[in-house]
Amino acid sequence: MTEISTPADEDAARAVQDELRGRVVLDEAGPPPGTGLVTGVDVAYDDGRDLVAAAAVVLDAATLTEVDRATAVGRVAFPYIPGLLAFREIPTVLAALDRLTAAPGLIVCDGYGRAHPRRFGLASHLGVVTGHPVIGVAKNPFTFAYDPPGDRRGDSSPLRADDGEEVGRALRTRAGVKPVFVSAGHRVDLPTACAHTLRLTPVYRLPETTRRADALCRAALREAVARRG
Repeated sequence: MTEISTPADEDAARAVQDELRGRVVLDEAGPPPGTGLVTGVDVAYDDGRDLVAAAAVVLDAATLTEVDRATAVGRVAFPYIPGLLAFREIPTVLAALDRLTAAPGLIVCDGYGRAHPRRFGLASHLGVVTGHPVIGVAKNPFTFAYDPPGDRRGDSSPLRADDGEEVGRALRTRAGVKPVFVSAGHRVDLPTACAHTLRLTPVYRLPETTRRADALCRAALREAVARRG
């Protein structure tokens, strides 16, 4: 199993981010969309019981048929601090990934990569600690500004930091529907991340990887809560 230590406090977590951020690779195009395998990861919490459930769902990238799935349930090991959510999620996500029998290929996170105040969101963090190519596809733009993209599927606009840096893109996956917010995480560039996102959204706004991982982690959490009474 891949091991990751939990920082003792907020300052230690920021120091870990600073150290790992230097290992992010953003000059690789990444796997071509529609080829190989693609894995969605997501988590669900029961804050009252201090539990977190993670799911990993592997799909064939060409057909979006399921190839493998795994879950893991653990204790929440780090407090809720905006910008440091990866430290709450990654240990259990890694446990779920380690239980897969198929290689994950490209990993898609319900969250951020470069589009993060410290330029090191969950997708980047997970990519560095696993070595896999990872992208982030989020439901909202976090703290970054953007102009609404065109109304057609595939239209996009830059997601920009205060200094003007393009940290991601607002991408319209369904005509006339609110965009998603795509950012490169590790070993994938931004245009390829957007192309993967469009391949993974043939029907719904959110990627099939995210939709299926979300349903699976919620089911795993319900089962864990039921077992504990």
